[in-house]
Amino acid sequence: MKKRLLLFSLVAYLIGLAVVAQTPGDYTWWNPAQANIPVIEGQAWTGKAIQSPYDRLPADAEKTVRKAVWNLSRNAAGLLIRFRASTDRVMVRYAVEGKHALPHMPATGVSGVDLYAGNSDGDWLWCNGKYTFGDTIQYQFTGLTPNDNYHPKGREYRLYLPLYNTVKWLEIGLPTGVTITPLPVRDDKPIVVYGTSIAQGACASRPGMAWTAILGRKLDRPLINLAFSGNGRLEKEIIELLPQIDAKVYVLDCLPNLITTPERTAEEVKNRILESVRALRQKKPLTPILLVEHAGYTDGDINPVRQRAYSEVNEVMRQAFAQLKGEGIPQLYLLPKSQIYLSADAMVDGTHPSDLGMQQYADAYERALRTILNEPTGLSTTTQPRIQSRDSRIYDWETRHRDILTRLKTHPPRIVYLGNSITHFWGGEPVSARAAGSDSWKTVLEPLGVQNLGYGWDRIENVLWRVYHGELDGYQAEQVVVMIGTNNLQWNTNAEIAAGLKFLIQTIKVRQPTAEVLLIGILPRRNEEKRLTALNDELAQVAGELNVRFAQPGTVFLKPDGRIDESLFSDGLHPNAEGYRRFAAQLRPYLKSPEPVQKNRKAVR
Repeated sequence: MKKRLLLFSLVAYLIGLAVVAQTPGDYTWWNPAQANIPVIEGQAWTGKAIQSPYDRLPADAEKTVRKAVWNLSRNAAGLLIRFRASTDRVMVRYAVEGKHALPHMPATGVSGVDLYAGNSDGDWLWCNGKYTFGDTIQYQFTGLTPNDNYHPKGREYRLYLPLYNTVKWLEIGLPTGVTITPLPVRDDKPIVVYGTSIAQGACASRPGMAWTAILGRKLDRPLINLAFSGNGRLEKEIIELLPQIDAKVYVLDCLPNLITTPERTAEEVKNRILESVRALRQKKPLTPILLVEHAGYTDGDINPVRQRAYSEVNEVMRQAFAQLKGEGIPQLYLLPKSQIYLSADAMVDGTHPSDLGMQQYADAYERALRTILNEPTGLSTTTQPRIQSRDSRIYDWETRHRDILTRLKTHPPRIVYLGNSITHFWGGEPVSARAAGSDSWKTVLEPLGVQNLGYGWDRIENVLWRVYHGELDGYQAEQVVVMIGTNNLQWNTNAEIAAGLKFLIQTIKVRQPTAEVLLIGILPRRNEEKRLTALNDELAQVAGELNVRFAQPGTVFLKPDGRIDESLFSDGLHPNAEGYRRFAAQLRPYLKSPEPVQKNRKAVR
């Protein structure tokens, strides 16, 4: 027994020694600041517009903003770097300018980095890093699972940068021989937050736990953090910079730094709110603006002075909001203290949130912003928008989404066809590596102006994400065809699939209110014929409830005994060329034909 314990201890020691003995020479290092494409996400200004690679304000702002604001703008709060790799180890080394820790905030939050890894189903997995703090700070993330069960193409990683320190330089290291693929800054319009120390990240234990970072993952949108500790005061110099950012929504969360004092009256605070909103609305007439009340102090219920401080400034906010709404300011919203729901244990020092408080902040913001942006979620996974990368052997999901958004701007479609691989690998533009039915697509669908919005291995929730992220925006379609759900069969009940499709169609109708929606029954597939018959009956009821068209052209794939005709499939799921031809012929009567072009008549005199 003693020998076994000794042997076990020796093996454990040698394994630990192998990890510790990993030297810089075993790694290939990448400097994001020297990338050929923009990869530092969370910046509104880049390149020559900034002094240093990790600054948050443009260089010109040094001449206009107060020195305290400028110095804080050089902290890397809200910045993240995305890359893809198939690796079991990631090392990060960098240097910062300021103190590593604060009295009420650990070094891991002030000066640390934080790594999250995505899986192919769109989940974000936290990576545990071993760190050392010195002149050069090092994080080692080891024991990572390089890939999941779908493909060997690796994972997307998101590296969050220090919240309260200035990054002088930074490098990411992967084992020599492993390829790192830098991912460009996402094209989505960002959420822009102008705030205080709380929004900057105090007192999160690590950067990924700042409420802004949590919110960015929840909404899966870029977020630009313009929060300045103790100095988020709705100042004109910052407000004038905000319209330079093409934002999805502007968040003004500055009341914690605008508590009334003898030197700062309630009237002055009210005027700052009024002037900030008016100035922003003048330059950005349609972008939503969210004003936020002071969330309170967790010792407020026992300390009347502290309670009075935030209560007074919140009353000022409510008065200003009412006045602005009375002026007819559109797209203006308020997140009140009563809807932030901070618990008694939510703060480190009564003022700054702990990780628990950060989560509660993020939840409150998510509820408010999903309402503003009309991006609701439900309880079932089929009603929760997700990205995915399950089919990365064949195509890159994010690249296809980006290419489709570009194409929609240059080629507004008459008909859009939302689907999975059955649609994706049929034909059309953007051209896919696979296209089993190009001839039938070209002869039947292309003349009708149909845009292929199918993505291999998509589920209902992935289509929902794509709808929320612009694939039905900026044009007016005549018809939206929905053929999705077969990839949910393994994971969801019939009721969940029906609920997801109902949710999706309601979302589609909001974004394309004049388009006819055509719901296609889920196509027959091997060994699922009986279940799909029952499920499609439920989907017909969903179509009736929503007053949309329903069709089952997929019956063309069935033999008289109710089983699929294997000769029309390549694998029992995806049609072959002949299958697509027959399906196209069956589908054609349900697709809207173009309105006949009327010739100009001569004027009657």
